[in-house]
Amino acid sequence: MQSAPPSTPMQEVIGLIACEHCDALHTRVPLASGEIARCSRCHAELERNLGRRWQYLLPLTLSALILFIIANAFPIVALDIQGQVNQTTLMGAVLALSEEGTSLIALLVLITIILLPLLQLLLLIYILLGHQKKQRPPGFQLMVRTLQLIQPWGMVEVFMLGVLVALIKLMNMADIIPGIALWAFSGLTILLTVIISFDPRNFWQSEFPSSAKTTSTAALNDEP
Repeated sequence: MQSAPPSTPMQEVIGLIACEHCDALHTRVPLASGEIARCSRCHAELERNLGRRWQYLLPLTLSALILFIIANAFPIVALDIQGQVNQTTLMGAVLALSEEGTSLIALLVLITIILLPLLQLLLLIYILLGHQKKQRPPGFQLMVRTLQLIQPWGMVEVFMLGVLVALIKLMNMADIIPGIALWAFSGLTILLTVIISFDPRNFWQSEFPSSAKTTSTAALNDEP
């Protein structure tokens, strides 16, 4: 098939899609549910039809937000050392790190474990609510770009792994009492793994009225 004709510089052309890896232009055609469009030049993924996944993303994100609040509101774990019980929340651990002179580590934990995951969940909910209403919400472009920027920096999974390693090392020194927040973090890690697998680029092809002609996509063969 013929490659798409060249477009005028730096403007959106309805019906065309450019590969972000090799800049090849392709013509958009409808995708079936679950079908993936790939670049015929470099074989990178261009777009995909998520089918019914849109229906599950908002409930999963709302559930993750609830677990996030619980995980930060309650103690993560309690240590019973000879009858003396010590416990703290995640924010308490951040403050303790700051008071011990490791302010840089405390700031890193605050940003990657609390602020960025919370921002990611709030942005997703904001955009997905607009998607359900078939309305592009105000600030849509900025929100999606921010989501793409911060997504790699959420470190809840890394934090959870670090907690498990620390608890294993402390088992011979103290009795460990798991807190509510630890179970909430476990559930949050699972939900975030599912949510993060969603590529924010798919929002650009969301079925909003203002972009109805550019929602369905696929790549035609393109000659290099």
